[in-house]
Amino acid sequence: MMNTLKYLPGKYNKPFFILLFILCLMPFISPAIALFMGLAFGMTAGQPFPVFSKKTSKYLLQFSVVGLGFGMNLHESLQTGKEGMVFTIVSVASVLILGMYLGKRLMMDRKTAYLVSAGTAICGGSAIAAVAPVIKANDNEMSMSLGTIFILNAIALFIFPPIGHLLGMTQEQFGMWAAIAIHDTSSVVGAGAAYGEKALEIATMVKLTRALWIIPMTIVTMFLFKQKGAKITIPWFIFFFILAMIANTYLSIPQEVSGALVWLAKKGLTVTLFLIGAGLSRRVIKNVGIRPMVQGVILWIFIGLISLGVIMLL
Repeated sequence: MMNTLKYLPGKYNKPFFILLFILCLMPFISPAIALFMGLAFGMTAGQPFPVFSKKTSKYLLQFSVVGLGFGMNLHESLQTGKEGMVFTIVSVASVLILGMYLGKRLMMDRKTAYLVSAGTAICGGSAIAAVAPVIKANDNEMSMSLGTIFILNAIALFIFPPIGHLLGMTQEQFGMWAAIAIHDTSSVVGAGAAYGEKALEIATMVKLTRALWIIPMTIVTMFLFKQKGAKITIPWFIFFFILAMIANTYLSIPQEVSGALVWLAKKGLTVTLFLIGAGLSRRVIKNVGIRPMVQGVILWIFIGLISLGVIMLL
């Protein structure tokens, strides 16, 4: 695919992008394949619809997550989220502390180091988008931190399921691990879906529980960077996800309806990953720089290995 795209004249980029976009709606295209197609297109042909893709991927991910709630039981999901609560607190705090230490040792800009740390600790791009206005990060600091997180996200979706199978992880174990060690919600849900239905359910619930830590983290950030009156971004779609679980648990929703909603949600996620992959161009990778990437990789290995050890011993 990459060789084909490399020689596509520029005038064919938009039609080919639309064709791949539609192809992602087909049942035989998995989230991982969709992400690969997006990466192949972005690295060779570039992103022909940057504004459309950015807005669509953001809202489509939120709608998809809410749709997945119609396939989950509230009681089981809350128990799963409760079990990971203590580790969530410890892991978020430790990643932030280690991230700032690494940033100082690598002589990185303080704001960039904090953004990469926040993205690794909680939920990738969403955490960065929430914290950036609070610390008054500029476009360069935003692009470097987001680029670092997006590159690692793309890698995670491909390597986590095979590692899980190699280690003989149960779906419960893998879902918990993916939710803690993978940054963005999109890649967490994609990896969970690739591993199995139960892994998808646990990964989604634990990840969204972690995402709520955006609120206290933003408040702490205001004090660390001595910013007063900063606006706090609340991920409202998580509350709609909870409402969807409540409806599926207590209302007599026909199986055909809930099943259709979950199917649409998974297809929405597949398209989202294609759009995210297509946005990861050579320019984005070039702009990241070596220091943020080194910091991001070290933090990723740290949280990945620590969480894996804890989960396998439980």
